[in-house]
Amino acid sequence: MSTRIRVMLVDDHTMVRKGLTTFLNVFDDLQLVGEAENGADAIKICGEVLPDVVLMDMIMPDMDGAVATNLIRQKYPNVQILVLTSFKEGELIKKALEAGAIGYLLKDVSADDLGRAIRSAYVGRATLSPEVAQSLVETTNLPPVPGLDLTEREREVLTLMVEGLSNTQIAGRLGVSSSTIKSHVSNILSKFGVASRTEAVALALRNHLSS
Repeated sequence: MSTRIRVMLVDDHTMVRKGLTTFLNVFDDLQLVGEAENGADAIKICGEVLPDVVLMDMIMPDMDGAVATNLIRQKYPNVQILVLTSFKEGELIKKALEAGAIGYLLKDVSADDLGRAIRSAYVGRATLSPEVAQSLVETTNLPPVPGLDLTEREREVLTLMVEGLSNTQIAGRLGVSSSTIKSHVSNILSKFGVASRTEAVALALRNHLSS
């Protein structure tokens, strides 16, 4: 390739950066232009060297990879971020991709695969390690946490249900009619996907939903 892809490394472990530097030197089309050991330094150095692709670790002191990715993508939208980390938890992957990373690889990736991922990132193509893709699918398919779609009033009713109050007692406490409370309770059961008050209370306690 006539154009060398300018690469920057962000990792808090010196030995990891040394290893990646050695790897980058193997490929004629890849050029190391900067290194940083945390997210805050990454943003500063990124502005100085303006790399094409950043290899970004996720778990670092001071500022993690997701926050740094988000800020770099905001300030330097032409810079592509390729996550290279040891962690494959689904929520961490989602966080990185939502922050603007174009790919997510694990550190046991082969040199050739990493080289291909850097070249793909350079032209705007995404790359995910197979294990990362699987983890993301599993996370995406998890049932949503119950109670996120409750209204403020339904949350109040739920809290009083957890305290053991009947519909009539809840109505008295909130100053509304029993039929109104019955409607709120019905909505709560529906949103929780349960058939009884007891199940709703158990679910609320298990997910710390009552205030």
